[in-house]
Amino acid sequence: MSFQVEIVGLIPAGGHATRLSPLPCSKELFPIGWQVDDMGNMKPKVVSHFLLDKYKVAGIRKTYFILRKGKWDIPQYYGDGAMVDMDLAYLMMNLPHGHPFTLDQAFPFTTNNLVAFGYPDILFEPEDAFSQLIRKQAETKASVVLGIFPIQPDQRWGDFMSFGEGGRIKTIALREPPAADQRLGWSIALWTPEFSLFMHEFLLEAVKQNRFTAPDGKEYSMNHVFQEALDKGLSMEPVVFDSGFVLDVGTGEDLLEAQRKQLASAKRMMDQRKQNDK
Repeated sequence: MSFQVEIVGLIPAGGHATRLSPLPCSKELFPIGWQVDDMGNMKPKVVSHFLLDKYKVAGIRKTYFILRKGKWDIPQYYGDGAMVDMDLAYLMMNLPHGHPFTLDQAFPFTTNNLVAFGYPDILFEPEDAFSQLIRKQAETKASVVLGIFPIQPDQRWGDFMSFGEGGRIKTIALREPPAADQRLGWSIALWTPEFSLFMHEFLLEAVKQNRFTAPDGKEYSMNHVFQEALDKGLSMEPVVFDSGFVLDVGTGEDLLEAQRKQLASAKRMMDQRKQNDK
């Protein structure tokens, strides 16, 4: 089934950033990079802005932040989205039991939309990653399309996946690490109203049964919901970015690495400006 409808972005912002605490602001607003404003001046760029930029590259104009109480600095910073040339709105999370419950707060507003999803504290490339997911969904009509990236030996941003015949997704999160040349994990996603409804009903049943941890004893994650959808027969397609990279800035070490990369990028921008001014 094809959906010729608006694509809406979701950004969960309900966490407490315990790995980085204390912070002077919400983690999503921590400055890690630089940008050039309309006047040609260098300005700080906060971490969640990078995800918004990726949405924009894919033509996504509308995004919902889902907040917990107390994170009022996010709407104060972004406002209605004019500063990033997007339409932004804010929803309040209800059940603090993991990302699926947070994202499900948007269900009444995205029932008939394609949904693009990424984490606000994870940087990734390529720039057109969501555009590629959108094309894949249009070609395959899959309920879910996952953006798959290599996981380097020193990285801990995701869980390893396995694939079956024809490159089909088999397992979302392996219990044991695969061979070194098969270490892949998902970081971004695009899904249809079919999956939105599946996740909503799955979580409603969990609430009804007062079951707020997954069978493995962990807090529910999107891994659990994706695997359940896969097991129930929903179609799921991968887009593998063999040369892409992912950097989780949720730890001090990776935050420092992200700042180093962005500083180098800012230096290149400044050097280019100097060359253009000559």
